[in-house]
Amino acid sequence: MTRPPQRLRIVTYNIHKCRGLDGRTSPARIISVLEPLDADIFCVQEVVNAPGARLRARGPSIYDQAGQISRAFPAYTAQFGANRPLHGGTYGNLTLSRLPIRSWHNHDLTSRREERGALQTDIELGPHLLRLFNVHLGTGLYERRRQARVLLGEKILGHPELRPPRVVVGDLNEWTRGLTTHLLRSSFQTFSPRHTLRVPATFPGLLPLVTLDHCYYEAPLELIESHLVRTPTALVASDHLPLVADFTLTSPPTDRADTH
Repeated sequence: MTRPPQRLRIVTYNIHKCRGLDGRTSPARIISVLEPLDADIFCVQEVVNAPGARLRARGPSIYDQAGQISRAFPAYTAQFGANRPLHGGTYGNLTLSRLPIRSWHNHDLTSRREERGALQTDIELGPHLLRLFNVHLGTGLYERRRQARVLLGEKILGHPELRPPRVVVGDLNEWTRGLTTHLLRSSFQTFSPRHTLRVPATFPGLLPLVTLDHCYYEAPLELIESHLVRTPTALVASDHLPLVADFTLTSPPTDRADTH
């Protein structure tokens, strides 16, 4: 009897510290964008994790973003990769998975300017172990080139014991096809995300002109479809649009004894 293919939905979303294009900071609004997407894995960038910070005496902190988003998805396991201090807490990337997480590690990609990181989570995907990297690269050209070399180097993606399937998602901050794109495309497959207007751009959200948010993957993952979320709320909740990617996985499992 043939086993049905494993299905997987991944969403990546730069939430811009929950600050929308209308100037309002609202974790609840970001949550309302994510909830209908029914993803197996959410990869979120530019997240503040400062539950002790308060702008007002009453109500939840608008800076308890990692906590509020995690609590809104009780069926998911959350891991937060802190990259730098902010508002008495930290700031970085958040990964939520409703599949079991075996291990996680936040890799330092800092290169002279603002602290950056790649949050690795090793996720049990049926008989496979998925290595997922939630990434937010720098805005400077030379900074980003150094980060790309570190990311693709032997200590992270190029580690000799790191077996497929690997997925790299997030905000690469690359406005043109530079070194980061070249290096990732030499090792991974990717796609141009599209929505109903057939425009493959994710930033800025209200009138997207460039694609900063990407998903790179490798066999045995196979892309089924992808799209951008352009609901009225998503258009103003952040300066980026969420990217949704649906995969199938049908090949025999890799060796899951590796725990790197």
